[in-house]
Amino acid sequence: MRHLIDTTNFSTEEINALIERAEVFLKNPSQNILKDKKIITIFFENSTRTRSSFEVAAKNLGAYVVSLDVSRSSSSKGETLFDTAANLDAMGPNAIVVRHKNAGVPNILSRYVHCPIINGGDGSHAHPTQALLDLFTLKKNLGEIKGKSIAIVGDIKNSRVANSNIELLSRFGMNIILVAPPHFMPQINMPKCGHIQDVIDKVDAIMSLRTQTERHTNQIYASLKDYANGFCITKELLGEREIIVLHPGPVHRNVDIDDAMMRDKRCKALEQVKNGVAIRMAVLEKLIKGAN
Repeated sequence: MRHLIDTTNFSTEEINALIERAEVFLKNPSQNILKDKKIITIFFENSTRTRSSFEVAAKNLGAYVVSLDVSRSSSSKGETLFDTAANLDAMGPNAIVVRHKNAGVPNILSRYVHCPIINGGDGSHAHPTQALLDLFTLKKNLGEIKGKSIAIVGDIKNSRVANSNIELLSRFGMNIILVAPPHFMPQINMPKCGHIQDVIDKVDAIMSLRTQTERHTNQIYASLKDYANGFCITKELLGEREIIVLHPGPVHRNVDIDDAMMRDKRCKALEQVKNGVAIRMAVLEKLIKGAN
C-alpha cells in the first residue's frame, strides 16, 4: 500500500513520471481511468483550493467523491481520530485525502486504513501535492531547473509548503535562498537573507508565502502592513526582470504580493491552480491504480 504523506514518499523517477502524466491531463482532463472508484475527502482545517482541486481531479478521472463536513461529523461530537479512520475505512474508499491542523495525523491514519492516504496538509509539517504542482509550474516556465535559483519569502518557519518545497526543489537541483525576518526563519542550514532586495538579482523565481497568523502563539507585527513594508513582492521590486512569482494561496493582497504584480504575466498563481488539478489527477491515478 502506497501513501503520499510527504514528498520523500516518491522517488525522483516517480515524480518525473507524475509530471509527464500531468502534462497529458492538462491537454485532456476528461478521463475515465478511475471510473466507479470512491474517494473521500476529510479536511479538519479550512481549504478552498486544495479541497476543490482534489475533487475536480477525482471527477475528471471518473471517480466519485464523498466530501465530509467535519463541523457536522462525529469528530465534533467527541469521536476519536482512530475511530473516525476505522469508520471511513469501513466505507470501502479507494483513497482518502486528509488535512489536519496537527502534524503527523495523515501518517497515523495510514496505519488504520486499507487504502492510500494523501496528505492535503498537516500542521506546519508537509503539503506534498502543493510542492509537486510548484515543481511542475517551475519546470513549465523555466525549463531545466537544475542550477536555477529561487527565493522562498515570508513565514517560512510555520509553512508546510516551504518544508515540502525545500526538500523537493533541492532534490531537483535548485538553489534555494530563504528570505524572512528572524522570527519567521527556520533553524536549518541553508542560504538565508533578511532582505528581498539583496537577492533579487540572484534568482530566477520567487515563492511568496502567506503569513501563518493562525499558527502564531503571539502577535509579532503590529499589523500585516508592517510586515508588507519589507517582504511584499511588488511590480516595482521586480522592475523589468524576467523573474516568475509563485504563491500557494490564499494571497494576502498587498501583504504577500501587490495588486499590480498579481495582474502581471510573471505572476503564476492562477497557473499553479490549473497545474494543481493535473498533478493531483496524476497522484490519484498512481496511488489508486497501483493499489489494485
